[in-house]
Amino acid sequence: MTTNYEEARERSASVSRKTNETDIKLSFSVDGSGQSNLQTDVPFLDHMLDLFTKHGHFDLTVEAHGDIEIDDHHTVEDIGICLGQCLREALGDKRGIKRYASVFVPMDEALAQVVIDCSNRPHFEYRAEYPSGRVGSFDVELVHEFLWKLALEARITLHVIVHYGQNTHHMIEAVFKALGRAIDEATSIDPRVSGVPSTKGVL
Repeated sequence: MTTNYEEARERSASVSRKTNETDIKLSFSVDGSGQSNLQTDVPFLDHMLDLFTKHGHFDLTVEAHGDIEIDDHHTVEDIGICLGQCLREALGDKRGIKRYASVFVPMDEALAQVVIDCSNRPHFEYRAEYPSGRVGSFDVELVHEFLWKLALEARITLHVIVHYGQNTHHMIEAVFKALGRAIDEATSIDPRVSGVPSTKGVL
């Protein structure tokens, strides 16, 4: 007989999203082992999501095809939407979770910070200035689009700050590593928490 609500169910979810611009199938497990299977047609995003998964100890499968002949925007944005939806569904009513996290991650000369509140109140703040507008063929402004849609659909408060750096790849990599670790910490079960971690009694 289990005595812990979160031990009684698997914290995972899957979603399919098909539009005139993208076709996405995504599965996400909060309590994973850092395994990813990624086919997004956007190689740099594959790399970042692999880091996110490994450092958050999640399991993530993404099969995504989009109108990349135009640009990567719709694919990156819609993957953020799908991941946010899965995170929200996987957490359920959020009983027993820590709720908050603040994580710093260095990547060589770069330092990024991600602060999260699993609040059910979507809000996104982004403070980052990159030396270049592209990493290979990847448009750096799409980092904002991905993170904003993730926060919106997951209904979390998300603050992302890149304190400094000289290499754009390093700076974005630090963000995704910190994002994984922050979500992992905020969604982890705290045995001291009874019910939902809010004086309102609901999140």
